[in-house]
Amino acid sequence: MGPTRGDRLRLASVTSSRLSSLSVLCPRAFISPKFLLGPVSGKLSPHSSLTITTKPPRYKCGISKACPEKHFAFKMASGAANVVGPKICLEDNVLMSGVKNNVGRGINVALVNGKTGEVLDTKYFDMWGGDVAPFIEFLKSIQDGTIVLMGTYDDGATKLNDEARRLIAELGSTSITNLGFRDNWVFCGGKGIKTKSPFEQHIKNNKDTNKYEGWPEVVEMEGCIPQKQD
Repeated sequence: MGPTRGDRLRLASVTSSRLSSLSVLCPRAFISPKFLLGPVSGKLSPHSSLTITTKPPRYKCGISKACPEKHFAFKMASGAANVVGPKICLEDNVLMSGVKNNVGRGINVALVNGKTGEVLDTKYFDMWGGDVAPFIEFLKSIQDGTIVLMGTYDDGATKLNDEARRLIAELGSTSITNLGFRDNWVFCGGKGIKTKSPFEQHIKNNKDTNKYEGWPEVVEMEGCIPQKQD
């Protein structure tokens, strides 16, 4: 015998009651579109603020500003004590450095064609345990119109004599006459220059002010060398 009408009404009443109880225990959930789609990216509202950071420009050899036309950019540093060798950069090309393994104790020299910027030669001369004669012959052989870049490492003065100092002074140096034991010095001049060079830095070896034990701090210099014109 099937359920009577009364039985069906009682079943409907119980079911309705249980569903009502379930809706109380489990309230309706709200699902955010972000939950389904993931965080929204790449879109800005009209009220969004955007900070754009621009990378500062990099100039040749890492100098602070660009050189004008018909000038060569350069940057150089003396050695640090007797540990780190000097570095000479011209037109974004490192001419001499410890990494290139072409620097040494004494005076490090790079010769550059004043018209083209072509590297002509790189050498170093030991002015502590070496002989000054080869350095003098080298200085005498430099041709007119050549850019000359020099930097000391460890000691660049002990073996320097008056003739060597005079030849360097003729390249435009003013500090070479006072260069002493373990001084730090960088210089950029030229053969045939008519005036004293503005590109020179010199720090004396002084036990009261030295940054390193027995040596002064590194000297650095950068600038723009005018290209030689015919």
